[in-house]
Amino acid sequence: MEILATTLRVCVDDLEAAVPFYERLAGAPALRFERAGVQVAAVGCFLLMSGPEAELEVLRKVAATIAVSDVDEAYKTLTELGADVLAGPVATPVGRNLVARHPDGVVYEYVDRRQA
Repeated sequence: MEILATTLRVCVDDLEAAVPFYERLAGAPALRFERAGVQVAAVGCFLLMSGPEAELEVLRKVAATIAVSDVDEAYKTLTELGADVLAGPVATPVGRNLVARHPDGVVYEYVDRRQA
């Protein structure tokens, strides 16, 4: 499994107010999408999220998003190492993902850019 990058997950009250700051900080435009009622803006290494508190409560339990070359390969490696896959692999607007709890209890999202 090749890890390509890590994205920091940031829950914000006002996405529209937060995006310009992060665009300037990262020197990149935001890629925006919505998922399960949550507005998302990917800006450089930051994933900004805003939406209903019940949804954000779940999202806050994920420590970070890890980009990998292939989610299927990540699934195989993670399960071989004793991680519990909590969700996925599933298609997303930008590829595929899975959510896994590592043996130490920390939860991460793994994503690739492959379309299902």
